[in-house]
Amino acid sequence: MTAPQTITGGRAALYLRVSTARQAEHDVSIPDQRRQGEGWCAARRFKVVDTYVESGASATNDRRPEFQRLIEAGTSKPAPFDLVVVHSFSRFFRDHFELEFYIRKLAKNGVKLVSITQEMGDDPMHVMMRQIMALFDEYQSKETAKHVLRAMRENARQGFWNGSLPPIGYRVVAAEQRGAKVKKRLEIDPFHAETVRTIFRLALEGDGVSGSMGVKAIAAWLNERSIRTRDGGRWGLGAVHQILTRSTYTGRHEFNRRGKDRKLKPKSEAVVVEVPPIIEQETFDGVQAHLQARNPKKVPPRVVSGPTLLTGLIHCAKCGGAMTIRTGKGGQYRYYACSTKARQGPTACTGMSVPMERLDDLVAKHLEDRLLQPDRLEVILSAVLDRRQEQTTRKRAHVADLNKRATETELRLKRLFDAIENGIADVNDPDLKERIATLKATRDQAKADAERVTASLGAAGQKAVAPDMLAKFASAARQRMRIEGGGYRRDHVRSLAQRVEVDVGEVRILGSKSNLLQALIAGATETKPGAVPSFVPKWCTRQDSNL
Repeated sequence: MTAPQTITGGRAALYLRVSTARQAEHDVSIPDQRRQGEGWCAARRFKVVDTYVESGASATNDRRPEFQRLIEAGTSKPAPFDLVVVHSFSRFFRDHFELEFYIRKLAKNGVKLVSITQEMGDDPMHVMMRQIMALFDEYQSKETAKHVLRAMRENARQGFWNGSLPPIGYRVVAAEQRGAKVKKRLEIDPFHAETVRTIFRLALEGDGVSGSMGVKAIAAWLNERSIRTRDGGRWGLGAVHQILTRSTYTGRHEFNRRGKDRKLKPKSEAVVVEVPPIIEQETFDGVQAHLQARNPKKVPPRVVSGPTLLTGLIHCAKCGGAMTIRTGKGGQYRYYACSTKARQGPTACTGMSVPMERLDDLVAKHLEDRLLQPDRLEVILSAVLDRRQEQTTRKRAHVADLNKRATETELRLKRLFDAIENGIADVNDPDLKERIATLKATRDQAKADAERVTASLGAAGQKAVAPDMLAKFASAARQRMRIEGGGYRRDHVRSLAQRVEVDVGEVRILGSKSNLLQALIAGATETKPGAVPSFVPKWCTRQDSNL
């Protein structure tokens, strides 16, 4: 093996990198790499023409802005430098394949990569040694990552937060001190938590004018009312959807649920961290069902707009599969038949076929005779109304807390202004200006949240369910279900029943109490077609409601 050749003269670019933002903040490694790199270049009469500093970026991939800028410059023609100088090859890459790929990419343009602590030649032996060292760097990086993840999972098991940006609606607070480390937990941020509750309420119940709202409608509703995100920006579809699908808000945060590639990991690798809940589990489940019902990948558009009454609602009780339309006598007769049996034969399911008109009449008549009666509606909805009363009580307590916070913040601002008037504080002090701005933002947000919750309480109060309202709804719904000359209004039937299961000698009709209450509130004035989305659950809780 020959000794590495000493390179002298030419133009050089320094590439300096540390792995974490904390290392960059301490400002030790980067200056040391710069000093050694400039000394190495000076001793060999290289002129440093550019320096690329990567503060807090991993070398396991090439998703680094300064690294990409370096490669772009190094592969341009003509290249602005002849040499890329790094402290060690691990500063450039910790993946042996990617290291060799970029070394060869630069070499094609006449640019060489040099390590000041691992000087190598160009002969095969030195190339092999460089590749072996790169393998060791990659192995060390993966081992370190494994041990760091193990420590973070244990930290999560103990209920502590691992340091990432918390979901909107939460904030990080110090929980306890262990040696030099401060363990942290999540607590509810009262300002943004109300925004999260509003988003879930809009998705499940709507704003009192229309039925439940979709992601796009919610984002527009928030932006129209100048309700901003945590960083003061406008709401987009992605941000709203992320909130609606994040189980953390029910009090259970899953750490290590996804890998760096954003793919889901096995459930056994996830660690559940208990956090204060912002919404109830029932509310979260209801919103997920709404999202699934609106998802075109799960529910084809034809299910919503099709001509048949029970399309998308009717299922075979034996296998759980959907029942679809089959025809006989050249289309003269139409049947609901089990799709599993139709596709896979009777060995997969022995499901039955039911004449379409007969089943449509049976379901509609049962809804009219057994559900759309004021006494029955009152029994079914009593639990929902009791739960809403509890939510109203909690909201009133939350409004009191928000008003108290706004008052306290106003007093703090007044004391600061008094200090400025008395000459105790300097109005030009940047820290004082920042403190005043923060207090004003806190006060304004608390007032806005209190007004919004109070408005929702007022809207809820206007929707109190009275006996005459039940009778009016039952009568109107029975009329609106029917079409003059025969047939049924499909949207009204779907507002009352969200799943129909057909078995031998039995038809089970399932629905949601929350959906029924929404239909009642909207139907007391005018039921809008399509205002009530569908999902599966249970207002039909007793066997006496089944045929």
